[in-house]
Amino acid sequence: MIVTLHPFRQVHLCFQTKTTGTMKKNMGSTDKIIRIVLALAIAGAYFAELISGTVAIIGGVLALVFVATSFISFCPLYLPFGLSTLRSKDNK
Repeated sequence: MIVTLHPFRQVHLCFQTKTTGTMKKNMGSTDKIIRIVLALAIAGAYFAELISGTVAIIGGVLALVFVATSFISFCPLYLPFGLSTLRSKDNK
């Protein structure tokens, strides 16, 4: 990655990343259902004209994130905290 700070100078930034090839699932079925229900509630509030403007935009983006993370069963915000709502195979 090259970042230009000045027209005549360039800074090269090197990032070391670990790639595992796949994302591990960290969302259980209850978590996914709650996210889908919240997304539907936000959509319902928008179409019923209970929310509008900036609140509707932020709510819409949040609803899209909820739906996307539900379908892929992965929440990136859980990673730094080591959280997982996925049941372990030992409990089944």
